[in-house]
Amino acid sequence: MNWLPAAPHPKILVLPPAAADLGEAEAAIELWEHYSRKTLDDTQRLTVQVMMAQADGGQWAAATTGREMPRQNGKGDEIEVVELWGLVQRSEAILHTVHDAVLLASQAQQRMLGVLEGHADLRRRVKRKWQGTGQQMIEMTNGGVIWYRTRTGGGGRGVDDVDRLVVDEAQHATEEQLAAVSPTLLANKNPQLNAMGTAGLAGRSEWWWRVRRRALSDDPGSFGYIGHTAESVRLDDDGRVVQEPVDALDRSLWGPCNPALASGRGVGIDFLDEQLRRLGPESFAREHLGVWDPPEETGIRETIVDLAAWSALHDDPADRPSPVALGVEVSHDRKWTTIGLAGIRSDGRRYIQVVQAGRGTGWVPDRLAELQQTWKPTGVALVTSGPAGSLLAELEQRRIRHLVTMSKADDGKACGMFVDAVNEATITHDDGRLLRISLEGATRHRSGDAWTIAPPADGSTDVSPLQACKNALYALAKNPKPNRPGGRRAVVLS
Repeated sequence: MNWLPAAPHPKILVLPPAAADLGEAEAAIELWEHYSRKTLDDTQRLTVQVMMAQADGGQWAAATTGREMPRQNGKGDEIEVVELWGLVQRSEAILHTVHDAVLLASQAQQRMLGVLEGHADLRRRVKRKWQGTGQQMIEMTNGGVIWYRTRTGGGGRGVDDVDRLVVDEAQHATEEQLAAVSPTLLANKNPQLNAMGTAGLAGRSEWWWRVRRRALSDDPGSFGYIGHTAESVRLDDDGRVVQEPVDALDRSLWGPCNPALASGRGVGIDFLDEQLRRLGPESFAREHLGVWDPPEETGIRETIVDLAAWSALHDDPADRPSPVALGVEVSHDRKWTTIGLAGIRSDGRRYIQVVQAGRGTGWVPDRLAELQQTWKPTGVALVTSGPAGSLLAELEQRRIRHLVTMSKADDGKACGMFVDAVNEATITHDDGRLLRISLEGATRHRSGDAWTIAPPADGSTDVSPLQACKNALYALAKNPKPNRPGGRRAVVLS
């Protein structure tokens, strides 16, 4: 038995341990390529092999399969191969479930009908079809049938004895929805669940993370998984997820997690470059590099620093700090942006304060240009993998000097630097209201051994003031020029 050597190779690959025969997979690929007039690339062929590999007794080698890959790379074709074979050759009953956008169910049905009705020998095998909203169905003369349903708490009820359950857009699937549809497999002697989706989303992908964690475990059981992603992810000795930071600006990462590029499908690297500019690094990493939001069960939340110790560090400087650096942060909902300042006082201690906070992001380039003229900052820092990354191109166009682009790893270092400064009392602040509220609401978000500052779980506090000041401290550390005498006036910026 020969598994196909996929290129680019999946970052996560679990081959069903009981696999003994790939003959039916190859036949299904040949059937689909003939009638669709399309050709699968190597990664797609491997995915079909994983889904359709058979054990010695003829059963599916994997009872459950998972497929993670960035958008527009051909997941739809992969599952269509399996479904077409199931309808035409196996007379399977298939339940294809999608997220709550009915349009997705309609599109999946239209794709299948395009194959079936495009050739007379398949068209005559279609007994009937329903195309009503949320209840799409295709029935074959041999008894094969496929239902397309949007997932709800009761979305699978009324459909019994299903051979194959497809969980499309798995990043949106919930425990309640799976509990409603998965029992339909119980009455079948050779059932299979096929989950496929893009990167997991914070607060929405608990079930999808469970599938991925199974792929990362030492004993996944009757299971197969193919994951194309730019991130390196593993489970530590305690079973917690460890995700290594990914630099979305590193173009060498783009190809390996987007098989369509390697196969020459799609619009190519220029499209991804434009998408980076449109979406910003954080959203681009999720949508096109397969970078998952950390799972809630492993993202341990803790408070940042002792608030009493923080209050004791309030001390407005009599002189203007010099040198100074600035930091920028955009809130996760993009409603607010904050500019923070860090400087060195005449007594050598570091000082931080919020310079300005305002709605949206449109005002930020002009304000930074003003501050650049009046304060001559030694650095202007922002985390390019976060929401503020979308500002980078415009700041470069405005010739904002000494930009310090921080990766996720740099962000983790900056968080540690801030906490050390508070614990060791080597920092002072103006006790500004925005910074205080931000610090009180902020929590630690752990990923393995690293942690970063995060808003509370309910999103009730904007932590961008704290983030901006932390970024400014990092920029100051990158270029701590000797202190220069300044005018004797307190720092008051608004």
